[in-house]
Amino acid sequence: MADAEELCQDGYRFATQAIACDQKGSIESAIFFYIEAASSLERALSYNNTLDVRDKALQYVQRAEVLRLQAKSQQQYHGPLKTSQQNNLEKAEFLLKQGLCEDEKDKHTEALPLYTDAVQLCLDISKSLPDSDPLKAQFNNLAKKALERAEDIKRMQSTGNKYVGTGSNEGTSITRAVAGLNFTENNSTSQGKPDKGKPKYTPEEIAVLRVTSKINGKMYVPWNDIDLKERFAYPVCFTDKDGPLALSPKQRSNFEQWVRPTDIYEDPEMIYAISSFSVKQTVVSDCSFISSLAISAAYERDFKKRLVTSIIYPQNRDGLPMINPSGKYMIKLWLNGTARKVIIDDTLPMGKDGTLQCAHSTNRNEMWVSLIEKAYMKVMGGYDFPGSNSSIDLHALTGWIPERMSIKKNSSEFNEALQFDRLMKGLRHGDCLITVATGNMSDIEADRAGLVPTHAYAVLDMRKVMGHRLLLLKNPWSHLRWKGKFSERDESSWTPELQRALNYDRKSALQHDNGVFWIAWETLLHFYEVIYMNWNPKLFAHRFTFHSKWEAKEGPVKDAYNIGDNPQYRLEVNSGAQSAVVWILLTRHITKKEDFAENKEFITVHVYKTDGKRVYYPDNPYQEGTKINSPFYLSKLNVPAGKQRFTLIVSQYEKTNTIYYTLKVFSSSEFRLSPVVDPYKHEKTVKDSWTAKTAGGCPNYPTFSSNPVYSLELKSPVTSNPAEVFIKMLAPKQFSIGVMLRSVDRTPSGKPTYEAPFESYRPGFFVMQLSGVPAGSYQLIPSTFLPKQEGPYFLTVAASCNFSLTRL
Repeated sequence: MADAEELCQDGYRFATQAIACDQKGSIESAIFFYIEAASSLERALSYNNTLDVRDKALQYVQRAEVLRLQAKSQQQYHGPLKTSQQNNLEKAEFLLKQGLCEDEKDKHTEALPLYTDAVQLCLDISKSLPDSDPLKAQFNNLAKKALERAEDIKRMQSTGNKYVGTGSNEGTSITRAVAGLNFTENNSTSQGKPDKGKPKYTPEEIAVLRVTSKINGKMYVPWNDIDLKERFAYPVCFTDKDGPLALSPKQRSNFEQWVRPTDIYEDPEMIYAISSFSVKQTVVSDCSFISSLAISAAYERDFKKRLVTSIIYPQNRDGLPMINPSGKYMIKLWLNGTARKVIIDDTLPMGKDGTLQCAHSTNRNEMWVSLIEKAYMKVMGGYDFPGSNSSIDLHALTGWIPERMSIKKNSSEFNEALQFDRLMKGLRHGDCLITVATGNMSDIEADRAGLVPTHAYAVLDMRKVMGHRLLLLKNPWSHLRWKGKFSERDESSWTPELQRALNYDRKSALQHDNGVFWIAWETLLHFYEVIYMNWNPKLFAHRFTFHSKWEAKEGPVKDAYNIGDNPQYRLEVNSGAQSAVVWILLTRHITKKEDFAENKEFITVHVYKTDGKRVYYPDNPYQEGTKINSPFYLSKLNVPAGKQRFTLIVSQYEKTNTIYYTLKVFSSSEFRLSPVVDPYKHEKTVKDSWTAKTAGGCPNYPTFSSNPVYSLELKSPVTSNPAEVFIKMLAPKQFSIGVMLRSVDRTPSGKPTYEAPFESYRPGFFVMQLSGVPAGSYQLIPSTFLPKQEGPYFLTVAASCNFSLTRL
């Protein structure tokens, strides 16, 4: 749960910044910080209503409204843009700073080219400047310091001695050099610790991840610790080798040029202050992604845990993302089963009206929203994004477990009271990120309600108060709000007591439409269609992952009668004296925009309670999955106490293409997950047929003895060791078929000493799995249920020991 005291401290810190901006006349910044201060105090009150901060929060909101009115009546002044030489000075400083950071880590080979590039850049610019220009001395000073470092490294490399530096008699430490340059940030990132789980990928997994690293024609390799060594500093602005992103139709109609932050902002910053309120969608149809950014920002603010800001590189020594004057950025996204790195430059589409044609922060100069959106749009094939849903987008941003829940208020299976409590607990404890999406509605209905059809909204808060169940939602457009009950227009519902309980000021809300509104749970169930959730995987103490593929040629197109060729996994859960919660996430890898847009592949996971053995018939699953055309399918198990074994089966509707997938298991108790391994070492298949003479039917008919008969000799090297035997038969689906297996040896009463248990005849496909079969001679008799059914069949026998199979 969020710490109310820390939220209060945030509020007072933002208030201090707001007052400072207010005094300087920076109206936009002052408004932002006043609202953030009030929001932090209101959130603190929602967790501890005894805090005496309500009046302060209201005071900050009122001051923000005064400034908004003032801003409307006068044009806001922004400082001049930096000159090209000032931008070059920042590049040189960044090069030197990056070199010093590598030096501190004794990575002199990496530091040397950074120093030499800094020297060359400084000298080139210095030559073009007149002696009277104060920047000339700064460039010369930087060149001198970078050159000294470069010479020290070369001297060390030539002598083989440890680098000690030069300069004064007492030497020049790297730490002092950094301090002497008066840099406020240092780009030093500690190496990540290796995972405690599976240490390495198997060769099969490497092959899978290699294939699905190519997404929309570009490579996005799995994230590795070595990526923290990525070079970001260059003497010239970095340009992405993959070229500019494809624009959406709305962008193209108003496109003017690609711009860098320094072309439009006087002092770009990566993060001004992380906030859900500053995230704004524009003309790109990615409302689900922008809602995902907003809810992630709200999580960071409330719970003081870095979520999306931790995925942006370069970072300083505190792990905070920083502006790169060279314009190169690396974003860490979770794609196709694993974290991957995405490289972008900082060019952004500018419209003819002088505004950015992409998502951005409402805080001038703040860049994190635009850069993360660009990275995701690059992976998805461009700004002409086909659309998504928030559980997919949030998974890409965070790696959290995606869950989708359709709102079926009239269904007996949909317990709306239970779901509200589950969602509210998850959200307020910081375990779950939530968005909701509307369905189709007419223009008249949408206008009357103040909602956008087929649109995603971020859920910022959920509360039970004074008999009401309410949700605080944010429209990613940052305007256009709900107009019905509990909207800012609804004076009768917003009693003074309710406003006080929710720290809500209806009159202030009427003054400014920021797209944020309260709505009742019952109303949401009426107007919205889907709830998207992403759960923190750290809720589960035990986790494991497999990456694999399912060849199109493996098994039938439809697995309605045979699932034996499907990928199957043995899951053994040891929950001890208490029951366990197990979640199973299947991810289908997608590599083409068209596949993502149309998504014609329907996938699921079935769970069987078969002691972890291979399953062939799709009968009586312990938990049957529902095939959905989504990249993700989530199955949840409540496992009884003790040691339990299950078989997990990947299933697909009308499989025509090879699919690559990732299977992840999350559990509250220890477990083991492994592919089902068959014990059969020897196998033989024969093709035969029932003819007019041999189509004898089942044992109920006197003609049964005319069926084909095969001699099966099990040749176990140790006769006392029984064998594992597998028998499979395929025939036309219109035939109900079966196989009888019995020993040649007889008891004194004339019965076979061994006769395999026989369940029932099945249409077109029959399987028999036998354990503990003694070595010896057997008769194997395939038959149809009805006599006189002529047709071909394939008979397969496999065993753990050597055997012979011949027709008599």
